[in-house]
Amino acid sequence: MKGSRSIMAQQQPGVVETASPAQHPSMAQKPDKVTRMGSASIPKLIVEFAVPSILGMLVNGAYNLIDSIFLGNAMGEIGLSTATVAMPIMTVFMAIAMLVGNGGNALAALRMGEGNREEANRSLGNTVTLSLMFAVAVILVAHIPATVSGLLTVSGATAENWVYAQEFIQIISVGFIFQCIGMGVNNFIRTTGAPNRALLTMVIGAISCTAFNYLFVMVLGWGVRGSAFATICGQAISCATVLYYFIFTKNVPMKLRLVYMRPKAHTVGMILSLGLASFAVQAGMAVVNFVLNNLLNLYGGQSIYGAEGALASIGVVQRVSMFSVLPLIGMSIALQPLLGFNYGAKLYPRVRKTLWCGIAGATGIAVILWATIHLFPNTIVGFFGMTDDNLRSFTCFALQIQLAMLPFIGFQIVGANYFQATGQPLKSIFLSLTRQILFLVPLLVIFPHILPALPWHLDGLDALYFATPAADFLSIFTTLIFIALEMRRLRKLQSGENTCKF
Repeated sequence: MKGSRSIMAQQQPGVVETASPAQHPSMAQKPDKVTRMGSASIPKLIVEFAVPSILGMLVNGAYNLIDSIFLGNAMGEIGLSTATVAMPIMTVFMAIAMLVGNGGNALAALRMGEGNREEANRSLGNTVTLSLMFAVAVILVAHIPATVSGLLTVSGATAENWVYAQEFIQIISVGFIFQCIGMGVNNFIRTTGAPNRALLTMVIGAISCTAFNYLFVMVLGWGVRGSAFATICGQAISCATVLYYFIFTKNVPMKLRLVYMRPKAHTVGMILSLGLASFAVQAGMAVVNFVLNNLLNLYGGQSIYGAEGALASIGVVQRVSMFSVLPLIGMSIALQPLLGFNYGAKLYPRVRKTLWCGIAGATGIAVILWATIHLFPNTIVGFFGMTDDNLRSFTCFALQIQLAMLPFIGFQIVGANYFQATGQPLKSIFLSLTRQILFLVPLLVIFPHILPALPWHLDGLDALYFATPAADFLSIFTTLIFIALEMRRLRKLQSGENTCKF
């Protein structure tokens, strides 16, 4: 019985033998650097993939951080508040890039695990095509006066920073195609088994962005305009290195060819459905930022810091928070090809082990970050050029409170991304939305009305940053339930596979 099944598996590409990775026909057709995802040591693979992925996410997140640091030091609080207003719109740009890039990469990893190289190539080509289409849409939207005015209004722009924020967003939108390919398509490089190359393409862009920011903002004094141009330059250089890899590099498991760029409805649909979870995470951040900026204008205006001071302060907290979460997102992205390949190959024990090793790694990173933030808050805040002692003290306290649950966030992010990597987008989308939308947004609105009534001497502005750890706790508990049910499902699938062999 077992022998006949093996023969049928060789004759039918859609049927796979799961007795061992070495016997898997899809693996026999792939180069070693792809095959090893189904056979090599899982901890070693995670370290190999995670280190460049985490560093790459930090490098990618550094664009926003670099802009804030240079603008804060060059222009003071008005520079920081401008960056805060622009942040939710820039997060929407990143959400679109992750919708296309992470969705396409998840599909490619699943197809590689199934042994379908042609569909993996089509996923890459269609991802680039979608990037071009979204880039045109972004430019048009950002340059329609009524639209950009509406975006700035919901983003909490004030009379003082309105013109600066508009100029920054419109310049950045022109270079969105570089961000979409440089960040989104970069993920495919990891799936081809070259995580260090993926990191290199991002490091080159971030170093260039830093150099151009120093030249344009600090030396030439171009202010907000200079920071926007510097960001585009860095992203363009990163984009060029990504395209070079898939077009000109030899012996790459996936190649970018015109024939695969022609949109195919089924492929596009799969890319968008698998990428919705990543989009939801970033879009959720944008919605939170939109809501938070307007609440900061309201409650900040009632405080001693004023609306500009509140925007500058919480803007710093938001950037540090986002930068702290990026390594955890990097870990989840690193696990994606490993989870997708082994799930597609029906190697369920390796899927479970990959998930739990990834959660352990993300938790360890989160604990280190949490300790660093709580030990050195003044040093961290000082990088942004904040000089007012009262505002600086408030920012440090808000930073520590908002990231109180950071040690447990790695579990939530990796757990939610697991469902995306294994072709279960609806579960992933729901879990991603719990932390950013379903829990946090209502708590941001409710807490300023509840907490000041309690004997803790908190005002409306204080209540805003207490909402984040409360929402984190609820989302972590929800993810725990989903993961427990999923582990039981995998055990049943494994049992069914083993039964079929006899």
